[in-house]
Amino acid sequence: MRIVVTEAPFDFGAEADAFASGRTDMGAVVTFTGTVRDGTGTLAGMEIEHYPGMTERALEKIAEQARARWSLGDVLVIHRYGRMAPGERIMMVATAAPHRRDAFEAAEFLMDYLKTRAPFWKKESGTAGDAWVAAKDEDEDALRRW
Repeated sequence: MRIVVTEAPFDFGAEADAFASGRTDMGAVVTFTGTVRDGTGTLAGMEIEHYPGMTERALEKIAEQARARWSLGDVLVIHRYGRMAPGERIMMVATAAPHRRDAFEAAEFLMDYLKTRAPFWKKESGTAGDAWVAAKDEDEDALRRW
C-alpha cells in the first residue's frame, strides 16, 4: 500500500506501470485518474488545501478499510494539493486484486471517499471570482452505497 500526498505533478503512465509491474499473483489492476474539469470554459484554476499528517492518516485508514473489505493485493492513492490548471491530474487510485470485481469495487469505494470525505478543500478561480467547491448530492449518494 502506498499513499502519496504531493504538490508535484505525477506521471500517470509511470505510476500505473510501476504499480502493475511483476504482479503475477493478481488477475486485475484497476486505475483511475481525476483531472481538473472546466465544464463551463470559465475556470482559470483550482487550489486544493489540506492538513499535512492528518490527510495522510485519513487516506491510510480508508485504504486499510478497502483492503479489509475486498480481496486486494495492493492499493495506491496519489492526491495532489496546491494550484492546478484545467486538465491537470488531481489524483490517482490503483487497486490490484486476484479478480476484477474486487479491484473495480475497491477503486470505486476509494474514489467515492476521496470525493466526499477526504480532508481536502477545493477552491475554484474563474471569470466570476473564487468559490469553494461544495459537496454534491450525487457524490454523497455514491458514498452511501458502501
